[in-house]
Amino acid sequence: MSTRLEKRKLSLFEKYLTLWVLLCIGAGIFLGKVAPEVVVKLDSLSIYNVSIPIAICLFFMMYPIMVKIDFAEVVRAAKTPKPLGLTLVINWAIKPFTMYLIASFFLGYLFKGFLPGTEIIRTGQEVELWRSYIAGAILLAIAPCTAMVLMWNYLAKGNDGLILTLVAINSLIMLVLYAPLGGFLLGVNAMPIPWQTILLSVMIYLALSLVAGYFSRKWIIKSKGLEWFKANFLHRLTPISISALLATLVLLFSFKGEIIMRYPLTILWIAIPLFVQTIIIFGVTYFILARLLKLSYRDAAPAAITGASNHFEVAIATATMLFGLSSGAALATVIGVLIEVPVMLMLVSICKRYCYLFEECHLDFPRCK
Repeated sequence: MSTRLEKRKLSLFEKYLTLWVLLCIGAGIFLGKVAPEVVVKLDSLSIYNVSIPIAICLFFMMYPIMVKIDFAEVVRAAKTPKPLGLTLVINWAIKPFTMYLIASFFLGYLFKGFLPGTEIIRTGQEVELWRSYIAGAILLAIAPCTAMVLMWNYLAKGNDGLILTLVAINSLIMLVLYAPLGGFLLGVNAMPIPWQTILLSVMIYLALSLVAGYFSRKWIIKSKGLEWFKANFLHRLTPISISALLATLVLLFSFKGEIIMRYPLTILWIAIPLFVQTIIIFGVTYFILARLLKLSYRDAAPAAITGASNHFEVAIATATMLFGLSSGAALATVIGVLIEVPVMLMLVSICKRYCYLFEECHLDFPRCK
């Protein structure tokens, strides 16, 4: 028997989110073009490759999501092995290897003639550019997202407790498996681990917003009551979360606007295998494996979204340490940042459009009537 979920009207922000995203991408590129000195100054405000301006935006994006989480859901989610197991297998046993194969096919074979030249990487070794681009793609694939995936799950109306559990587990696993898995796929004997980047990003993006959300939720419910909290407080937070997402987009694209203008075709060639990888991982997880496991929609959506997304700060930090800031690998990880937000928003829309395939369905989604 399917569970009916509360019907909710989309806010103005959510209803036209695709339009706002396109406008913010354009605004970011324009800002980077007309005020490069301001953008360079903002981009330089970082600690261990974690951008402080973006971290501030992400906090305001994450807090409204964290404060609405009932932590009893987290406890229940931790006791459901199927969605947890599915996501972990996709993230760590499948996704890195499919990325290696897909990137090698597109960048090392199909587009190889469009990517000529060599570069001197940090070790002093001369390598072909297409090999560096493949390395950057691999670094993206072995770093599952632990921040913005919470936003994608919120927009898809997935299981809040499950997504928080997945983020926490992936953060811990990344500390253990990131170096050996990356070293194996890249052929690097002593692959560095960006410990500071991983730990700082988890502390800022996850722990800070989680603690703030947990204690403010308790205080507000105790002071005003649960009904006021749901009817008044949460309703006012939605525009804040979406606005912070859009501000993040403006910053990201302003920081990388020069790269977009300088290497438009190179960005296209690298973006294609990254896009194909994301679509395949999402499609296999959502339309095949989640249905075979008979997951509900609320569990299938976060499982597929987590499998498809990447932790770009960790990938960029590792590429910089291994190959250098101006390397092809670092460029590939930056391109991963640029395509992730539009692609993940598209996948969120696909989740909602085809939620009727699962037992549990949101009544205000298209075709889920």
